[in-house]
Amino acid sequence: MYNSVFDPSGHDESLDAKIVVGLERISEAFRVSLWQQSKQIGLSPIQIQLLLFLNFHDTEKCKVTYLAKEFNLTKATVSEAVRTILKKGLVVKEEDLSDTRSYSLRLTSDGKKIVEQTQFFANNILNAVQNLENQDKKALFQSLFNVIFQLQKIGVIQLQRMCFSCRYYKSGHGGKTHYCQYLQSSISENQLKIDCPDYESKN
Repeated sequence: MYNSVFDPSGHDESLDAKIVVGLERISEAFRVSLWQQSKQIGLSPIQIQLLLFLNFHDTEKCKVTYLAKEFNLTKATVSEAVRTILKKGLVVKEEDLSDTRSYSLRLTSDGKKIVEQTQFFANNILNAVQNLENQDKKALFQSLFNVIFQLQKIGVIQLQRMCFSCRYYKSGHGGKTHYCQYLQSSISENQLKIDCPDYESKN
């Protein structure tokens, strides 16, 4: 009989289940760090994540529809969060001259101050990763990269700007070699990206 991954009685027989539970623990650490930060500055976790995303991504990605896909949330949920950060003066709307029904979001100076306060909230997790041996980091990254890609393929994650789903990416020899047509260069496994600014979907 198949056991739930949350049933520890089956963990001795299932390395897969233990890995999933391990990922859940890391996810919990991320959530706790984000909640602690949100309580300190009086914003919700999603509002913080939106501000961070807006700060580090280009204008085309800073629209409500794109943000909803990015965070796997409904457009209504993202719109509500956006209304709050607009009201607080942390972002402003910039109209799209080619489509008057559309607009992008841009951080204000107050929004940038919040980013300065919150952008390192995941450093506890970063520090834990930095303590790993280099070969373990490489193996962990490659494994996570493949898990994320599989989750995207089955629709659990809607949007990822990663190499495997990019039109510039080519592979050979059973996926053991990687080539980026944008860079016009071979890339190593450690150079594969999960969030690439030059990403373009194959679709």
